[in-house]
Amino acid sequence: MQTQGLNLFIVDDNKLMVETMKQYLQSRFGLDIRISIFNDGDSCLAKVDQDTHVVILDYFMEGKNGLEVLKAIKTISPKTEVIMLSNNENMALAIETFRAGATDYVVKGSNSWSKISKLVNQIVTAPMRLLVDEFRVSKYMAIFLLTFVTMGVVVVCVLQFVKR
Repeated sequence: MQTQGLNLFIVDDNKLMVETMKQYLQSRFGLDIRISIFNDGDSCLAKVDQDTHVVILDYFMEGKNGLEVLKAIKTISPKTEVIMLSNNENMALAIETFRAGATDYVVKGSNSWSKISKLVNQIVTAPMRLLVDEFRVSKYMAIFLLTFVTMGVVVVCVLQFVKR
């Protein structure tokens, strides 16, 4: 599956886990996905902007915890999807992250990477699913329409750039 233009951040203080997850997600989604890795919340927040699409965020880190970083991400870029990742199975903690704007809460374990992969896939395919489910457009027509719209946006941007 190609996911051109997707900016994904992985934030966790476990350097080996971050590198391994990056390789796993790139093998699932291709090299066109842009994955940035951070070992603390502050370095992530320095790079988050409106073009940050997905953040996979560990809850327990040195310095700012995941909830503090989540709130700051949502202040900077409210549309950024944040998937919380934690060893803690505490339901109250999960609810608190949802209230702060988390898209999902994944408990670290044997199937956590698979769940994260599914969540990222849902985020990537959301526009197509909207067309198929809500407007009853066929999957192939949805792909055509999204490609057509994307190409239109690219042409308009190029024309604006050329005029300058």
